[in-house]
Amino acid sequence: METAFTPLQSLSGGVLIGLAAVLLMAVMGRVMGATGILAGVMSPSDRSDFAWRAAAVLGMVSGPAAVWAMTGALPAVQVPVSTPMLLVGGFVVGVGVTYGSGCTSGHGVCGMARLSPRSIAATLTFMVTTFATVFVVRHVVGG
Repeated sequence: METAFTPLQSLSGGVLIGLAAVLLMAVMGRVMGATGILAGVMSPSDRSDFAWRAAAVLGMVSGPAAVWAMTGALPAVQVPVSTPMLLVGGFVVGVGVTYGSGCTSGHGVCGMARLSPRSIAATLTFMVTTFATVFVVRHVVGG
């Protein structure tokens, strides 16, 4: 499996995520953790809380439509694993998010920027686990 090297797109995406995180903290006093935002859409505490969370989720999922509008083509998506593996992976991520009290965006982007010891530990844990998983899948199992 080959990984595409896209430094400009990656840099642009990182800048936009960082800017969104800073603006959300500055304007709303909220941490931009995707799973926390989605959980708040599913069970909002009040109407104003739902509105900004729904807008954030809409912004996250409308990216392909924006690419299509600007380029005339949808972005190519390749999923190199089976549907059952996607379901298992989603379950494992859900368990990790629950026990880790947050996701990669909340801990890795926002928590690290605030020098939160808990977020630094969480980010190190999921990064080491990711590196180990990729190594095992690519070089031991041979996927």
